[in-house]
Amino acid sequence: MNSQILLAVTGLTPQVVTETLYALHRQGEPLPTAIHILTTAEGYQRARLTLINDGWLARFFQDYRLPRPDFSERSIHVLQCAGGRALNDIRSQADNQAMADGITEWIRTFTADPDTALHVSIAGGRKTMGFYAGYALSLYGRQQDRLSHVLVSADYESHPQFYYPTPYSQVIYGNDPSRKPLDTRHADVILADIAFVRLRHGLDRTLLDGKSSFSRTVANAQAALGPAHLTIDPDRRLLIAQGTPVKLIPADLAFYLWLLQRQADGLASPPCPSDGAPDEIYGAEYLRHYRRITGKLGGADRTEAALRGGMSKAFFEQRKSRINKVLGRALQQAAGAYLIQAVGKRPRTRYRIALEAEQIQFQQERTC
Repeated sequence: MNSQILLAVTGLTPQVVTETLYALHRQGEPLPTAIHILTTAEGYQRARLTLINDGWLARFFQDYRLPRPDFSERSIHVLQCAGGRALNDIRSQADNQAMADGITEWIRTFTADPDTALHVSIAGGRKTMGFYAGYALSLYGRQQDRLSHVLVSADYESHPQFYYPTPYSQVIYGNDPSRKPLDTRHADVILADIAFVRLRHGLDRTLLDGKSSFSRTVANAQAALGPAHLTIDPDRRLLIAQGTPVKLIPADLAFYLWLLQRQADGLASPPCPSDGAPDEIYGAEYLRHYRRITGKLGGADRTEAALRGGMSKAFFEQRKSRINKVLGRALQQAAGAYLIQAVGKRPRTRYRIALEAEQIQFQQERTC
């Protein structure tokens, strides 16, 4: 990968950035080439003042003699509430939705480049921010992306003066009434990877390429991953697969309906006719569906003429290929259940659609 991006969700504890970097270094893993932070208005000030102005980030790389990644004040991104104001507190459902949309859009953007690997840390920030970041990565994450949080020994966790275990002795005092002295060199910081299900394959291409709300992205993934359901609207020459309309030309729609009808009648899935031996039974069955869609047009219709001597191998393969191409383009990764699939090995290969009768519904015919 050309670029390794660390995206940290922080609130009042920007030290999770340096803690994550330390854990990566300690475990012998590559450090990011760029760091970005998603945070609140107050979190922005804390990250800027501590990591940049007070120099904690530069100090870490200097202490461990490591190359510095790309990071500046412009890398700290303030999430917005409803109305476009900077997020400081969530005061309404609209604010919550706006925050979710903002996190989703940033993660969509960072995962759009195939030459990057995104590491999302949810160790800091509000619980809801961490949840949305993890969920968004589940929706958009690729194989090279990862999700993590850091585990810090109890005395040092959320301590305002602790940023990482130093390679030398440095004393700070307990963040509790005991005020006991602590040596930062002895702190334990462990990176814990969080497993997540990658649902990117279920998203429509338009959601991967363009801006989308969190709720719309979730709904799209849910539809793609849910049980297959097909509605057939012969009047409009449409297949509606899980809510997505797919337009087919009459010749293709008739072929699709022919296969479904044979399955409904309990007939064997048809093999492709042999080359030079058109199948008259297939041709007659197919034409019944074709004429219901178009009406009887007689010899002037090219499809009627092509089927006059039976269904040929070329006709069968052309229809199958065209239908699968249209379905794949319209439904993307959700197309699988609706495709015309080959079953069995040559020369006994047959073709069917992997849908049961209860998954198929016909739209009622319209009357004038």
